[in-house]
Amino acid sequence: MRFALFGNTYETCKSVHAEQLLSILASYGDEIYVDPDFYRFLREAQPFAFNPAGIIDDLASLHIDMAISLGGDGTFLKAARYIGASGIPIVGINIGRLGFLADVSADEMEKFFAQLHAGHYTVRERSLLELTIDNDPEYTSYALNEVTVSKHDSSSMIAVHTSVGGEHLATYMGNGLIIATPTGSTAYSLSAGGPIIYPQSDVFVLTAVAPHSLNVRPVVIADNKAIELCIESRSGSFLVAVDGISQSYPEHTTLTLRRAPHSIRVVKQEGNTFFRTLQQKMMWGTDPRK
Repeated sequence: MRFALFGNTYETCKSVHAEQLLSILASYGDEIYVDPDFYRFLREAQPFAFNPAGIIDDLASLHIDMAISLGGDGTFLKAARYIGASGIPIVGINIGRLGFLADVSADEMEKFFAQLHAGHYTVRERSLLELTIDNDPEYTSYALNEVTVSKHDSSSMIAVHTSVGGEHLATYMGNGLIIATPTGSTAYSLSAGGPIIYPQSDVFVLTAVAPHSLNVRPVVIADNKAIELCIESRSGSFLVAVDGISQSYPEHTTLTLRRAPHSIRVVKQEGNTFFRTLQQKMMWGTDPRK
């Protein structure tokens, strides 16, 4: 098989997992093409020799079978941004903390790749948010987890005027607003009080961040409707974060969010269901008295 490899470039102490992964893939005679940043990290920081089949430049020309994310959920999101609309499925090897997207543990690598090469795995489709901005017609970005608008400083609130399908929904006063996919419902949105949503649901969730009102609650909407946001800010600007990557914009900028025309394909171990992941990673539904 031909794999595109993306990895965590911050923690040298976890290089043993990279060496283990490369050894496993070499035993099957697989070809490995490496993300340039991760390749430089391996060459400069690791003691073992590594000679990949190539460095990823033009992904479309490599005819990749599958992408591997070696790290945590942040590394997985980076791989998803790179994969884009290519349709290449991504498997996440978790050497981070929670690993909700990257759900194959380092201890499971050998078993998982044996199953993978035998064809025993599943691929699940995950929807994306598409973001466009009115004063930047050439800008389009995609989020697997969420798009967040937030205040630019700590001294005052922002007002997020929100419409869904052309109808005014609410003006959110507070620290910001999260628009999350079902995949992102277990990320930032969950920590702000949002609901858990099954990954294959055709919905988005809007969750306010520290709202200045007791009657503001998360709202789940169908993902076939466009969401428009116009922001007012006392500081004159605000932040837009797409899967955690932030950029500043002037107030009164209008953002439009809708379901992207493509999705991300996520590789899962057989038998590793969403509810099982919730139970294992987040202790969901467990009785703390036992």
